[in-house]
Amino acid sequence: MFSKVLIANRGEIAVRVMRACEELAIATVAVYSELDREAPHVKRADEAFLLGPGPAAESYLSIEKLLDAVRRSGAEAVHPGYGFLAENAAFAAALGEHGITFIGPPASAIEAMGSKTRARELMARAGVPIVPGTTAPVQTLEEAARLIEETIGYPVAVKAAGGGGGKGFRVAVDESRLQEAFEGAAREGEKFFSDPTVYLERYLPDPRHVEVQVLADKHGTVIHLGERDCSVQRRHQKLIEEAPAPAVDAPMRERIGRIATEAAAAVGYTGAGTIEGLLQGSDYFFLEMNTRVQVEHCVTEMVTGIDIVKEGIRIAAGEPLSVAQDDVVLRGHAIECRINAEDASKNFAPAPGTIGAYREPAGPGVRVDSGVGPGSEVTPMYDPLVAKLITWDVDREQATARMVRALREYDIGELKTLLPFHEAILQTRQWANAETCRDLIEDRQWLKSLAFPKVPATKAEAEEPGADTVEQSYTVEVSGKRFEVKVIGPPFAGAALNGAGPLAGAGIGRRPPRRAERSGRGGAGGGDTLSSPLQGTVLKVAVQPGASVEEGALVCVIEAMKMENEITAHKAGTVAELPIAIGSSVATGDTLAVITSSG
Repeated sequence: MFSKVLIANRGEIAVRVMRACEELAIATVAVYSELDREAPHVKRADEAFLLGPGPAAESYLSIEKLLDAVRRSGAEAVHPGYGFLAENAAFAAALGEHGITFIGPPASAIEAMGSKTRARELMARAGVPIVPGTTAPVQTLEEAARLIEETIGYPVAVKAAGGGGGKGFRVAVDESRLQEAFEGAAREGEKFFSDPTVYLERYLPDPRHVEVQVLADKHGTVIHLGERDCSVQRRHQKLIEEAPAPAVDAPMRERIGRIATEAAAAVGYTGAGTIEGLLQGSDYFFLEMNTRVQVEHCVTEMVTGIDIVKEGIRIAAGEPLSVAQDDVVLRGHAIECRINAEDASKNFAPAPGTIGAYREPAGPGVRVDSGVGPGSEVTPMYDPLVAKLITWDVDREQATARMVRALREYDIGELKTLLPFHEAILQTRQWANAETCRDLIEDRQWLKSLAFPKVPATKAEAEEPGADTVEQSYTVEVSGKRFEVKVIGPPFAGAALNGAGPLAGAGIGRRPPRRAERSGRGGAGGGDTLSSPLQGTVLKVAVQPGASVEEGALVCVIEAMKMENEITAHKAGTVAELPIAIGSSVATGDTLAVITSSG
C-alpha cells in the first residue's frame, strides 16, 4: 500500500479522497491555487503545495506544476478525483514515466474511452448497443446536415468527441437550429477538452439516464455494483441521483450489469469507472464511459456498503478486489442532491459568493460531502458544486422524506443555492411517480414561482486579542509549500493592543467582509437596459449595434463557473448600445445592451 498520496483536485472530492486515505493510514498531499489558500481541503491535508494563480489552466490543469508538487512531496501515487485531469491520458502517462502511480485506469483505457466516437466504435464492435448515430467525427456543418437528412433525422444531439459532464452537448430540434448546436458543441469541446471535433446521435427526447458502477482490478476481475438513475438534469448536467434506479428490475439489472462489465473488459479497464446509458422503455443504449470516480458514486456506496474510493486506491496498489460479484447486495434506497451555487429561478444562473453562517444537516441516514465552511468563497473560476447531500432509508419514499428534512436543516448563509429547488421538486407528484421531472425543470414559470430566501449570517466576528502577550496561529508559504506556524509573544504592530484598532490588513484568520451585492433582475435591468444576471466572461456576441432583434433573440453567451449561459433580448427593438466584446468580463448587473423600442 502507498505511504503518501497527492490529490490533484479541490473541493468536496479532494476532502472525500483524503478521508479514504486517512482510513487506509496513507499520508495526504493537497495542491491549491491562490484562490483556494483557505479552502478546507488545503487545511485538512498533511502537506499542501501552491500551484499558481486562480485560473485552472495556470494551476489545477498544469501537468508540469503537478509533477513538481509530486516530486517535492515524495508522493508515490496521485488521485485525480473527477474533472480537471481525471480523464487526461497524457497526465496518466506522464506520471507513469516518472514512476508515479495514477490511481485510475491505464492511459490506454482513458484514451480509448475518452474519445466518445472511438468509444462508440469499440462498443459497437464488442456487440454493446449504442444510440444510433455516427461513430466517426463529423468535420463540417454541411456534412452534419447531410448525415441527418440521410440517416438520423431530427431532433439530433450534437456532441463534443471529448465531452462529458454535460459539456459540449447541444440539441438541434430542426434544421434551423443545427448551426447554433454544431458551433456551440465544437466551442465547448475546444474550451473544456482541447478537442473541437463533434459527432451526431439520435436525440431521445425523454429517456431515463441510467448508469452502472464498475470496479476492475489488475488480476482480471471485473464486477458491477448495480445502477444509478440520474435522469433529473438541467442542460444535460445532473441535479439529483438515486440508487437503485426506479425503472430497473432484477432481470434488467443483470442485463445492463453484463453490458457494463463487458464494456470495461473490452478496453482492459482497471479501477473505478462508470458505464452511462439511456433507457428508453426496455431498450438500453451505451452512451459513454467515465473513466474515473463519479460525482454521484455516494448513492451506490450507501446501498452496497462498499467504499468505491478505497477500492480504487487498493486496486492501484495492486491488490485484488475485496468483494466478488455475488457479494454485492443492494439494500434500501439512496438519493443525492447536488447543492450548487445557482439560482434556479433565473434558469439556473451561476451565483458565486461568500458563505456566511454554515451548518450541515445530520441524523440517521444523512451524509454530506462538502468542501466548504463558514466564510468559504465560492468563486466563478470553478464548478458551482458546493456540496452533495445524500440520504438513505429502507425505500424510496422514506429516503425522500429524509432528504426533505435534511434540506430544511441545511444552512448556507448569504449564498444562493439549489436547496429550495431540491426541496420543492422532491415534493412533486412527478418525483413521487419516479418521472424524469423534465417538464418541471423546463417550466420557467414554475421555477420563478419558487421562493429563494437568503439566510442572514448570525455568527459574530471574532473578538480581537487585547492582552499584552498573545498566541497567534499563522499560515505561511515557503517556496510554495504551506506551513502552519504558532507565534507566542507580544502582538505584532497590526494587532489590537489596549483597545487600539488594528492596522489595515490585520486580523489574520477572520472571516472576510461581506461583499456588496449588485441589483439585477435576471437579465432585464428594467426599461431598455439588458443587464447581466451573472458574473462571467463573454464568449460570443450574437448581435451588432443598430440591429433589430425580437424578444427572446440571442444577444450573447457568457461563461461562468464552467457553464455557458445564453442571454436573450428582454424585448423587441433596436440595439442602441452594445458595451461588450468577446473576452470581456462582466459582473452581475452590468449593462450588456440597450435595446430601444421599435417605432
